[in-house]
Amino acid sequence: MAEARPRKAGVRPLVAAIVWGMTSVMAGGAVTGVLAAAPAQAQAATPSRNAPGSFADLAEKLLPAVVNISTSQNAPQRPQGQRPEIPQFPPGSPFEDFFKDFFDRQQQQDQPQRKATSLGSGFIIDAKNGYVVTNNHVVQDADEITVILQDDTNIKAELVGKDSKTDLALLKIKTSHPLVAVPFGDSDAMRVGDWVLAIGNPFGLGGSVTAGIISARQRNIDAGPYDDFLQTDASINRGNSGGPMFNLNGEVIGINTAIFSPSGGSVGIGFAIPSNLAKQVVAQLKDYGKTRRGWLGVRIQAVTPEIAESLGLPGHKGALVASVTPDGPAAKGGIQAGDVVTKFDGKEIDEMRRLPRVVAETGIDKAVPVEVWRKGKAQTVQVKVGELEAAEEQGLLAAGPDDKQQPKDKAPAQKPTESLGMKLTAITPELRQQYEIKPDMKGVVITEVAGNSTAGEKGLRAGDVIIEVGQEEVRKPEDVTAKVQKAKEQNKKSVLLLVDRKGDLRFVAIPLS
Repeated sequence: MAEARPRKAGVRPLVAAIVWGMTSVMAGGAVTGVLAAAPAQAQAATPSRNAPGSFADLAEKLLPAVVNISTSQNAPQRPQGQRPEIPQFPPGSPFEDFFKDFFDRQQQQDQPQRKATSLGSGFIIDAKNGYVVTNNHVVQDADEITVILQDDTNIKAELVGKDSKTDLALLKIKTSHPLVAVPFGDSDAMRVGDWVLAIGNPFGLGGSVTAGIISARQRNIDAGPYDDFLQTDASINRGNSGGPMFNLNGEVIGINTAIFSPSGGSVGIGFAIPSNLAKQVVAQLKDYGKTRRGWLGVRIQAVTPEIAESLGLPGHKGALVASVTPDGPAAKGGIQAGDVVTKFDGKEIDEMRRLPRVVAETGIDKAVPVEVWRKGKAQTVQVKVGELEAAEEQGLLAAGPDDKQQPKDKAPAQKPTESLGMKLTAITPELRQQYEIKPDMKGVVITEVAGNSTAGEKGLRAGDVIIEVGQEEVRKPEDVTAKVQKAKEQNKKSVLLLVDRKGDLRFVAIPLS
């Protein structure tokens, strides 16, 4: 499923400081970093009645199941016989011969191939078959992967499968060495304030144990379509990537993946992939070597209070369908642009970003009921879920409205009409060429937007095409004016526009006050 979603306010500064490559890069075996003495605590913290007196027994039990992961990647080399380009000098210059001789000598020297090495973390989930879970970014582009056990035993690992959307990877090792595995727990059962334990390989210092609490749940850090991170204050640093986060029962409830850090070190804000999301992905990687996610075939956006009011929707919940992929599962099931999906397969869609995860976790080819809000009332349609990966291979995710070529407009240019702080005009061949409007696009084109208007504040600009007003099609500027006036007469606080911008459809609610 593809999403057409706006960035949340305040997220951009956060994402700029998110550290994804929490793998410690090593040069010549030396860990790069600075060690500083920890400040002495003025007074030891007194454990509360529910706090464990010590994590020692739990850590001793879990440490053998946590592994360090070392990866190496061959650095690119110049093709054999190729030398760097010689600087250009005037003909006959003595520097020309000098540089030629220098580069020839360099080419004759036998230079060994360079390797880039990095360290990360992981954990064993199946001792019998040697399955190890880690982050995708830990092993991405690696030529060699080595799993290092707690007793420093080195074992070459095979990459079973990886998933960039959730940043997960599954490895397999073969060894007669006895292995210890840990089970997945229920991340949904974790509450803010619950104790957690993180074990990993920060800065190459393997087997490091830190403790903290769940600081927040369902964090969206704009990492991908399935963001649902657990936030913790347990110390997580570079090299902790792929390591487990445990509950006090010794179950993995998260995979440490990213940190918020202006400096690159831990400031007490770390993010872990919930185990309930990871379990299904890992199972698919184990069975198929890749993921097999459900696919609905829609582009969606958030339901704002203005949009909810325009649609008569009680509460701003659900996912607003901006466009539907032709011949996709949603189109075949009767879902239309402008519908608000409020429930999918019996699961409440309380916010837009929940829908992609719920659909992805639904079985392929399963027929499910989908509750939508359409033209002032709730309706239920049946949809047979498709496969996301198959749709990606067929290039269907980028598909917008039908691209069939139609004859160009022959209508003469018209005088612009002003409405909602915008100048509107019918689409002409000249405007199609100027704003790169598709040949089959019907609607009204915006040619100018007043900077102090509500339309300008909502991001509308010249070249956008208004296709619908109040979920009714418009073909000329007068249609827009009439429907806006009708909304005002009905005492509506805002009017809903369906706008196309170079093939990207979205709904925009414009306040009428």
